[in-house]
Amino acid sequence: MKRLLVLLMVAFTLVSTSTLAGDLYPDIPKATGKPHPEGNEYMRINHMDMLKHDRDTVVRQGVRDEDNSLAQCISCHVVKDEDNKPVTIKSEEHFCRVCHDFAAVKLDCFSCHNSVPTTPLQSSALYPHSNTELDGLLAYLEGVAK
Repeated sequence: MKRLLVLLMVAFTLVSTSTLAGDLYPDIPKATGKPHPEGNEYMRINHMDMLKHDRDTVVRQGVRDEDNSLAQCISCHVVKDEDNKPVTIKSEEHFCRVCHDFAAVKLDCFSCHNSVPTTPLQSSALYPHSNTELDGLLAYLEGVAK
């Protein structure tokens, strides 16, 4: 009788956890670009190390490879709102926030970097009083400081 009770408890636990498993993980928005060559699971585990490596390569060596830039990540993982405009990091639907909020991990990339895709032309549209990219950058930094 004890064995039957233990077997039923184990079966109940397995069924209930497999049923709830879908609710245990965040609903990750689909990317729009090509799949990662390394695979999604690899990227989920190692993206921070890759971002740190690329940051060091850009800052210390001046190598600005667009294929491995934060801007490239954002352009493939952009989430759009009901008006078909990219959501910013302030939105709970932002691609990065979905997992970072779920894991309670601080996300500070966007205190300096733009959280929606932009091009130099879009940057000048965001800051119409700027004549150069430097002026646009200064206007952006002033906005962040406020």
